[in-house]
Order: sequence, then structure tokens, then C-alpha cells
Amino acid sequence: MKKQTSFSKEQIRYAVLTFFLAQGLCFSSWASRIPDIKEVFEVNYAFYWGLVLFLIPVGKFIAIPLAGYLVSKLGSRIMVQVSILGYALSLFAIGTAFNIYMLGAFLFCFGVFWNLCDISLNTQGIGIERLYGRTIMASFHGGWSLAACFGALIGFIMIISDIPPFWHFSLIAGIILLIILFGRKYLQDDVEPEAQIEQENKKESPALMSFLKKPEILLIQLGIVGLFALVVESAMFDWSGIYFESVLQVPKSLQIGFLVFMVMMTAGRFLTNYAYHILGKQRVLQLAGTLIFFGFFISALLVSPFESMVIKVIINSFGFMLVGLGISCMVPTIYSLVGAKSKTPVGIALTILSSISFIGSLVAPLLIGAISQAFNMKYAYMVVGVLGLCILIMTTFCKAFKVEEPKE
Repeated sequence: MKKQTSFSKEQIRYAVLTFFLAQGLCFSSWASRIPDIKEVFEVNYAFYWGLVLFLIPVGKFIAIPLAGYLVSKLGSRIMVQVSILGYALSLFAIGTAFNIYMLGAFLFCFGVFWNLCDISLNTQGIGIERLYGRTIMASFHGGWSLAACFGALIGFIMIISDIPPFWHFSLIAGIILLIILFGRKYLQDDVEPEAQIEQENKKESPALMSFLKKPEILLIQLGIVGLFALVVESAMFDWSGIYFESVLQVPKSLQIGFLVFMVMMTAGRFLTNYAYHILGKQRVLQLAGTLIFFGFFISALLVSPFESMVIKVIINSFGFMLVGLGISCMVPTIYSLVGAKSKTPVGIALTILSSISFIGSLVAPLLIGAISQAFNMKYAYMVVGVLGLCILIMTTFCKAFKVEEPKE
């Protein structure tokens, strides 16, 4: 990554951080209005809605090879600008859709640009780490979570104010456009000569094929836990608002499920490193699985016994808070274990891990939609809650999680 001498490294770092903030804001703006979008298109069948949401992970999946190619060819500086602009415009387009087919097409584009943002922004972040000579990636991801939490709050305000998604999404797209205009000059150029890329690809290709044919057991175990985590994330990101609307049947002013989940997820991410020092990574993951299990079952089992709507909201919000706290550390800890324990080259290891984990994003919309349609959404949440128990079991008995780094 080339240094731009006209800007300090602090200016460059905080400019890149604003793009992470923009991505988090864009994501949570969509997630907070899912119940309203569903209501606009009068989708009454949960499985049908699951099929619609399924187009987002399909777009993300298709973008994986596309992102790697474009970032290597054009560099993360250009791709950050293109992808975050496309992400914002996709959000705006979702608000303009006037039939379910247009909505599906825009959600597919939303998924494509979502993954392009992930790859290009993290590539830019790695370059900033090299510029600093120390690990600062956690601050970028913490910023994403904080912006997502703020976006959830904005969404809640928009909902109780009866502001349509179109105007909400237009406002967010405008904010992101301003971030691009003011921050683009600070982004760093990391394009390498094409000949060098081709030479590196030739060197890595045989190794990649070898590791893909026989991946480490450790990566398979970590990947399966990552798969469970992505199912949990999808259940909360895409369905938490609908849960409060369809299962609890509360008015819009009390539909705070997604908001409280994001608040606790954000808080958990900032507390994760502290938890490592106190408990170690294995116990942190065990605690996370336990919180996820109890969080979902508290929400699912305690819906009916209470007549008071306020008590229902309080109990289910508490359950969602437990899930948010539990899921907050899952992905960062799994990635950390890959770097610390895997004997496979990091780039290849992350490719294998992501390939296994991503199945969770593909499965979740169809799984939750099908169970909700056949029975009730609270049973779908109970099934997802069982995955928390699976996480607890795997992190307790699988070798991938047993060896702990020395505590400082």
C-alpha cells in the first residue's frame, strides 16, 4: 500500500473508519425496516418471504469471486468507492420498488454490493494496519457495529414517526454519498503490478488446490461453528423485527427487538478483548453458545404465559439482548483462532473457513421461513436456539477450541 504524504496516517485511518460507519449504517437501515417492507408488499406467507430474503445471500455468494478479481485488478481504493456507492443506491432502490420482483432484484444487488464492500473495506483496513505497524482492525469493526446500532435507532424513530422506507432510505443514501465525497481522497492505492499478481497466483494455486482437497480438521470445526453463528445472525438481522410484529403482535412503538439486539451486539464487541483476558477464548465461545441458547428459548417459550403486552416486550427484549451479547464475539473469535492455530496459509485458511460458514447465510432464510410457515415463528427461533447448544458442545469437545493461548 502506497503512502500519500499529503495526509497523516490518522487522517487516513479515520477516513477509512467513516466508510465502515457508512456500511454499518446502510445495513441496519435496511434491517430495521424489514417488517414495513414486508407489509408494503403484503407477503403473508413466511416461506415466500424467506425466498425473497434468500436473494441477499445469493448475491453475496456470487460476489465472492467477483470481489477477489475486482479488488486485485482495480485495487481497494477504487472498489471501496464503487461498492459503497452501489450499496447505498441499492438501499435507495429497495425503497422505490413497486412490485415483489423489483424488490427481489434490488435485494440481489444489495447482497452483491454488501460483499464487495466487505472485501474491499477489509483490504483497505489491512493496508492501514501495515501503515500503523500494529493491529487496529478491531476499531474498524467496532465502528461498523456502533453505526449499525445508531442506524437501528434511526430506523426505530422512523417507524414510530410513520415515515415511509423511501424517505428513510433516501436520507441514508444521501449521508453515505456525502461520506464518499469527503472521504475518497484519503483512501490508499494498493494496486500491484499485474505481472506480480499473476506470478503470485501461479505460486498459490497448487497450494490452494492441495488444501481444498484435504483441509485441516481444525478449519472444518471452526467453519461449522461459523456456519451456526451465521444462521443466528441471519435469524436476528432479517427476522427480529418480524418476530415482534407477527409473534408478539405489538404496536410499532414497542417493536424494539432489532434495536436492543444491535445495542448488545455492539457492546459485546467492545467487551470481547476484555473477556479474552478474563476467561480465555474457549470459555468465551462456550459462554456465547449458552447465551444464544437461553436467549432464543426465553423469547420463544415465554411468549404465551403473559397477557400483558409490556411484560412480553420486556421478556423478549431480554432474550434478544442475550442473543446479541452471545453472537457479538463469535466471528471475531473464530477468525482469531484461525490466525493463532491453523497451519494452513492465512489467505487459504480464511477462504476455506468462509466457504463453510457461508452456507449458514444461504440456509437461514429458507429454514426460518419454512418452519414459520409450517408451525410458528417461535418454533423457528427455538430451532435456531438449539444451534447455541451445538456451539457450546463443539467448543467444549472439539480440539480446535481446546488449546488456549497463554493469558497475559
